[in-house]
Amino acid sequence: MNKYIKELDRNIQNYFKILSDEFPEFLYDYINTPEMQKQAEISVSCGTIYSKMYNQMWYSSLDHSVAVALIIWNFTKDKKQTLSGLFHDIATPVFKHTIDFMNKDYEKQESTEELTKKIISESKEIVSLLNRDGIKVEEVSDYHIYPIADNDTPMLSSDRLEYTLTNALGATEKIWGLEDIEEIYNNIEIGKNEEGIDELCFKDKEIAEKFVHTMSILSRLYRREKTVFSMQFLADIMKRMSDSNMISVNDLYKLSEKEIIEKIENCSDENIKRCFSIWRNATEIHKSEEKPTNKYFVSIEKMKVRYINPLVKTSNGYCRLKDLSESAKKDIEKCMNYRLAKYSYLDFEF
Repeated sequence: MNKYIKELDRNIQNYFKILSDEFPEFLYDYINTPEMQKQAEISVSCGTIYSKMYNQMWYSSLDHSVAVALIIWNFTKDKKQTLSGLFHDIATPVFKHTIDFMNKDYEKQESTEELTKKIISESKEIVSLLNRDGIKVEEVSDYHIYPIADNDTPMLSSDRLEYTLTNALGATEKIWGLEDIEEIYNNIEIGKNEEGIDELCFKDKEIAEKFVHTMSILSRLYRREKTVFSMQFLADIMKRMSDSNMISVNDLYKLSEKEIIEKIENCSDENIKRCFSIWRNATEIHKSEEKPTNKYFVSIEKMKVRYINPLVKTSNGYCRLKDLSESAKKDIEKCMNYRLAKYSYLDFEF
């Protein structure tokens, strides 16, 4: 068994087995490259896991990428598409989408993706493996070209499916067990959408409703006050330390989250250290409709809304679940209409 798989939590090993009966051998060499191993040191939680406000399982950006690759392999058995899924987050920096907040990219959260091709093409190990397998960099550096790997919201893709499954398994909040994930996953097949393009679809309306109900809960959790606060706070720390030459932008892509946290906790700015400690030990966030005074607060009006309206197989072909199910329609509307408090804050000045 590969070292990476062997050292995984048993729960995640069993999850991977649900996604694909077969773990394709060719993936191991790519997983072991330095660029992919760097992703093992980044949590999918966008840094929130480091505060006592959260109780989340550790799930790395590498784990997510491998799982996306396994989903694609399970449904396509196509090496190029599978590798594009493996590489899709290879440019992820520490604290993940928090750096999009630093770049003021609240709505799309794609500000770091342009580095993907550069990182792949500049990796001697990855390029050598691609040459061995007769694959061009351009064929695996943009997973958007493969609809099973990625597509536009609210369609269901391997990436969107994967993070919904694991966020419900405990990466965001424990809602499902492995038996729920197996029930949902085994109900999915490839069908043709309204544009005649391949898309992951559900076979049964009831299973799709279960999936969308939990998706709607998660979508709101992604945007809850303590999450928005935490991501913006970490982004502001990164920006201030970068402006003061305590860290470089390159550090965000080269160092682990553990190493960056050590830099924060040992930096020369006493206020940064103090505020970071308060955030790490906080167990709740404060909310207000009035602008707080003499406190660090966050107020973001527009943020990316993650939601899914999957296709479901019917006697008349595939239809969007929202058009078939009143409960799913209500769940999606709850997700779309969710509004958080105008201000979220902790009692410190930063």
